[in-house]
Amino acid sequence: MSDAQNIQKNLLKTTGPVNEFIANILQDKKPVQIYEASRHLIEAGGKRLRPFLTIKACEAAGGNAKDAVPFAAAVEILHNFTLVHDDVMDHDSLRRGKPTVHTKFGEPMAILAGDMLFAKVYQSVLDYAPAHISSEDVVWALQKITDSIITLCEGQVLDISFPKATDVSEEDYLFMIGGKTSALFKACAEVGAIAAGAQIEVVDALGKFAWDSGIAFQIIDDILGITADEKTLGKPVGSDIRECKKTIIMIHALKNADENQKKILLEAMKEEEATHEEIEAAVEVLREVGSIEYAKKEAEKYLETAFKSLNVIKDSDAKSQLISLVNYFVQRQY
Repeated sequence: MSDAQNIQKNLLKTTGPVNEFIANILQDKKPVQIYEASRHLIEAGGKRLRPFLTIKACEAAGGNAKDAVPFAAAVEILHNFTLVHDDVMDHDSLRRGKPTVHTKFGEPMAILAGDMLFAKVYQSVLDYAPAHISSEDVVWALQKITDSIITLCEGQVLDISFPKATDVSEEDYLFMIGGKTSALFKACAEVGAIAAGAQIEVVDALGKFAWDSGIAFQIIDDILGITADEKTLGKPVGSDIRECKKTIIMIHALKNADENQKKILLEAMKEEEATHEEIEAAVEVLREVGSIEYAKKEAEKYLETAFKSLNVIKDSDAKSQLISLVNYFVQRQY
């Protein structure tokens, strides 16, 4: 069995109780429509990386997996809340190979479903926190989640503003994805460790590990948005180029391309006006300039620093699984 298959098997096994918890907390009540819309994206699948990270961080910190389930459910619900609203903002019609929530239920219901998911995040923590941790630790966990939401919103604003900006640097990009992606990864590991009753040094170390892993994850995600096929990816390929998103790949390419190559890139960055052929030509330029390979190497650098952060954590099966998960980031195809 390959490493990727092992990861998938562990993901399914570890997050099964989280799926059950989410199904229970989002079971049908009146009005039924909002619960159907709230469950739609979650039931469509997803890798469940965030709840897996939460549970394994709990175990790596010396805790019991079952104690982390409510917190793991909270961060997965939060992640799906952001995706529902992201799809509305980006006007995407597909997510995980299925119609997006606003496509199926309409924008008003999608916004309400997102709001419902947001509230369920706090209900999961407040009503179901493990009995052995103190009220102060429950507040601490909520603080970590709340901080991640604020940082996430800041990152999302930058993501929206970058398409119209002409001077986005690589540092700007890293700051943006730190907020958009790494903040929630960091919160996952932190609340997992808090569920274990860990000391602040362990919470911080796992948080740093997750932050750097999140940077690597987003860089790889940007690469796959260009290199993966649409059926495998589950969403339109090349949408980042059409939407003029300043990923690390595009920033590198615009900086290093010759005039003709730059013209091809700019022609493709015309939102809905770009043709399939123009997108393909732009992707070819990204390969020629070496921007995709450059992005891969940058992702690997962040993986290295992520591993170093785990040096203060005792060796265990959970720690090994966290390392395997991070390695999976650079190997996945979707």
